[in-house]
Amino acid sequence: MSPASVPSLGARIRQTRLARGLSLRALAREIGVSASLVSQIETGKSQPSVRTLYAITTALGISVEALFDARDVPAGEPSTGPPGAVLSALAAFTADPGHRIGPLVGQGERETLELDSGVVWERLGHVPGTDVDFLLVTYRPGGSSSGSGHLMRHAGTEYGYLVSGELVLTLGFDEYTLRPGDAVCFESATPHRYRNDGADPAVGVWFVFSPA
Repeated sequence: MSPASVPSLGARIRQTRLARGLSLRALAREIGVSASLVSQIETGKSQPSVRTLYAITTALGISVEALFDARDVPAGEPSTGPPGAVLSALAAFTADPGHRIGPLVGQGERETLELDSGVVWERLGHVPGTDVDFLLVTYRPGGSSSGSGHLMRHAGTEYGYLVSGELVLTLGFDEYTLRPGDAVCFESATPHRYRNDGADPAVGVWFVFSPA
């Protein structure tokens, strides 16, 4: 699937929310943001930060992988079909055992999510039957995983390797500066945040393993 064929992130979030029977306000209360922000994300007027995206997927009970897998959701269009049709559409993109990315993914073939606060995720591959985020992550100068400065936490175990630039990781009460060649690993339930204080993009390869 080419990047151009990936439906909008907001449309996928809206589709999933409707399938779960959640109102826009209920989702906003669940993740601790305004209903206006959720509406702007769903309509494509705003992109979520990494922190908000993980909060949304946790509240909806899906993985980040599921948002990449959404291939049949019309961008910007709410579902008007019966609940059964909505649930069938949801199942199609949250549990497609045959959807493989690879074994070779060329540079121009990556599926991409452009997030708020100067963060870009590019999907590097996916093996059917696994729940792993395998990503090339770019933090532009001034970019951060949380625009509000708050730490985030989510399910899974996180492994990262920085290829270029510098990235500051706040992990619990500690702060680390990652430089090219440095690697990190930790339980993602530990409050954390990434930010790029430098003048150059920080680029790295990240794996996030979610529990089955």
